[in-house]
Amino acid sequence: MSKIGKKGDIKEMLYTGMELLWLFLIYSFLGWILETSVAAVKQKTFVNPGLVNLPFCIIYGISAIFITVLGAELEGIWLFIGSIILATTFEWIAGHLIEKFYHERWWDYSTMRFNIDGYISLGMSLLWGALAFIGMKWGNDFFLYLFRLIPKIAQLSVLWLIYVLLVVDTLATLLVISGRTKNIQRWKNVDQWFSRYTFRMAQWIYRRINVRIERAYHPKVQEIEVCEEKYTVFAYGCSFHKIVWLFVIGAFLGDITETIYCRITAGVWMSRSSVVWGPFSIVWGLAIAAATLLLYKYRHKSDGLLFFIGTVLGGAYEYACSVVTEILFGKVFWDYSKIPFNLGGRINLLYCFFWGIAAVVWMKLLYPKVSGWIEKVPMKIGKIISWCLVIFMCCNMAVSGLALIRSTERLNGVPAERKWQQIMDERFDDIRLSKIYPNMINVNGMN
Repeated sequence: MSKIGKKGDIKEMLYTGMELLWLFLIYSFLGWILETSVAAVKQKTFVNPGLVNLPFCIIYGISAIFITVLGAELEGIWLFIGSIILATTFEWIAGHLIEKFYHERWWDYSTMRFNIDGYISLGMSLLWGALAFIGMKWGNDFFLYLFRLIPKIAQLSVLWLIYVLLVVDTLATLLVISGRTKNIQRWKNVDQWFSRYTFRMAQWIYRRINVRIERAYHPKVQEIEVCEEKYTVFAYGCSFHKIVWLFVIGAFLGDITETIYCRITAGVWMSRSSVVWGPFSIVWGLAIAAATLLLYKYRHKSDGLLFFIGTVLGGAYEYACSVVTEILFGKVFWDYSKIPFNLGGRINLLYCFFWGIAAVVWMKLLYPKVSGWIEKVPMKIGKIISWCLVIFMCCNMAVSGLALIRSTERLNGVPAERKWQQIMDERFDDIRLSKIYPNMINVNGMN
């Protein structure tokens, strides 16, 4: 019998920080074994398929941790479906990020049926979903049982050692890969800070990683043609400044849209803001920014494809937002329990369809116009405004987070002993927060 955990129980279902770090290493290692085995069969030789030199495929570890946290309250068929969606989403996003930053494609499912742009396919999605389901159902408990057999001091020592090596390895690999298309001789320009030995070591690392990656992913690697950007135009294409502006615009429009919707359906005006300063819905802002990044290359595809992607990703995104806010702040900001076809009150089928419709409307109708308006902003003025918006929104979200954390502390009777707690009590008491977040539900009350 499949079921969904009740709100307020999710923190009790989560593992400790050390346990999550251990699971990350385990699944990264198992992913490395799987990829190595597949590569050995296909290429008839040993290759290291991981991004780093150590025997870890970190995308498997990252995916496993997100699925473990976000799928903590899922069971039965919902756990299987959720695993498929989350695992597929990570693979799809990873493929696009690799293409964006390295202008290469490291895998291609174009020859498989029911694929989307060669990055994901139905068959592989079912496989990843099945593996994630097995890991959630039995794997986590088994690996944590082995971890708990290790003495505490040994646990800390092993984790510290491996993670220090992994961080150093990852940073070195990313630095080298980011310069694969550039001349390694540019390192000589920093010789005044680094010794000649460091430069020679950098060259050695560069050659070694470059050869390893070519062996691991050739001939799967496909060079992606990069169009020259019009640097004379502010926020051209899908650049950083464009995404910043779209995030803020999306957050504002999302808040206004929800406010009007509540007025029409409930007959009352109520705040739908996610932050304490201004009418901004962070959920909508992030959705617009992420949708633009992920769907930009599909903006000329069919409406049906955009609708399908928007429905799936929108539902997964809203579910993840609900889980994360409950974990961080002990609160939920929406509850769809009374709407048919809902999943734990966090998402429902009707609103998932709304996400799909929104994806089509945004990419086909609104984005071209909004993008054109943004690109008309003068270059210098546009960059100044971008950074002002970044600073303002970061401060806004930080203060909002502290206000919500302090609200939970007040609910649990924690006295205001520190300065920030006193400021939050003075400026963002329960009365003011109830006006900003009228639908907020506390799920972590007095114990």
